[in-house]
Amino acid sequence: MKVTLRQRQKGNKISLYLDYYNNGKRDYEYLNLYLIPEPEKGKLTFAQKTENSKILSLAESIRSKKHLEIQNGMYGFNDKEKLKGFFIIYMDTLAEMRLASKGNYDNWDSTIKHLRKHCPRDISFGQLDSKFVEGFKEYLTKTAKTPGDKLLSANSAQSYFNKFRAALKQAVKDGIIRTNPAEQVDGLPQGDSEREFLTYEELQSVVKYDCEIPILKTAFIFSCMSGLRWSDLNKMVWSEVQHSDDYGWYIRFRQKKTKGAETLPISDQARDLMGEMDEPTERVFKGLKYSAWHNLKLQQWVMKAGISKTITFHCARHTYATLQLTLGTDIFTVSKLLGHKDIRTTQVYAKIIDEKKKEAASKIHLQF
Repeated sequence: MKVTLRQRQKGNKISLYLDYYNNGKRDYEYLNLYLIPEPEKGKLTFAQKTENSKILSLAESIRSKKHLEIQNGMYGFNDKEKLKGFFIIYMDTLAEMRLASKGNYDNWDSTIKHLRKHCPRDISFGQLDSKFVEGFKEYLTKTAKTPGDKLLSANSAQSYFNKFRAALKQAVKDGIIRTNPAEQVDGLPQGDSEREFLTYEELQSVVKYDCEIPILKTAFIFSCMSGLRWSDLNKMVWSEVQHSDDYGWYIRFRQKKTKGAETLPISDQARDLMGEMDEPTERVFKGLKYSAWHNLKLQQWVMKAGISKTITFHCARHTYATLQLTLGTDIFTVSKLLGHKDIRTTQVYAKIIDEKKKEAASKIHLQF
């Protein structure tokens, strides 16, 4: 078993804890020892540095003692000690393991924030039961709100509840709890996604207006014409853009989301939006960024064309899918173009088209 001293910054202090790892299983022990973090401006005083050094020396001596006891077969967590640990702190650790994947980490982070609102004082593993699981499930569906002060969507509630259940499942694997209390509670169903998109007329209209950030307009329109996700479009380099006499222009890339290898044909007009070819390792859409500011500028650009829909960059992919189906492309081909592994994912767009057809049919109303 390996014992590692680790640090975690929380607010204005750094907590020290031990990470026990053995054959794929982990345990954690917080030492109730804290370091003073470096201030944003200036440096630590000599006294503060000395104090930190003493705390680190103490923590290291504890780590060494634990490691020696384990080697001599004298130390181990018993069930009662494990159950005294705090669940939300454990979830924090699981979330940190996902820092490499921003989307996944953000989802875990949001789950933890809602869990803290539901249970501000944290909860020990020994207190976890099906009643608590049911309570958090009800909180997500009836009480939890977005930063915009709206109730969570069905899909967000389901996603957060699934992360919560995943942490409980992992706790069983790590030997912290013997049974998973979530197994006695039904999961949350997935809701129908609201997929906003631009119609052909609306897309034709926004093209005529300038955007305060030109590269944002170019990339958005390119996504509308190719169906490429933001994550794949943003990382696209010139070596992925290829041409052949038989197939014309196409992009060969690996999807960031699914890791699947894709060959995506694009039109000559879409290729023209890319501009002049650069070095193979250079990004195609240089200067493209994602932030709340960029989302605001995107929305303002769309509003110039008199469109009041709430449009995000991902709506460009939805636009591509709905336009392809509207123009008669079969759903199997659209599914392949979007890189969907399951055609049922693409069928959501077909449902949207059917609803729009019904709306159009109902517009003709005669008075007799």
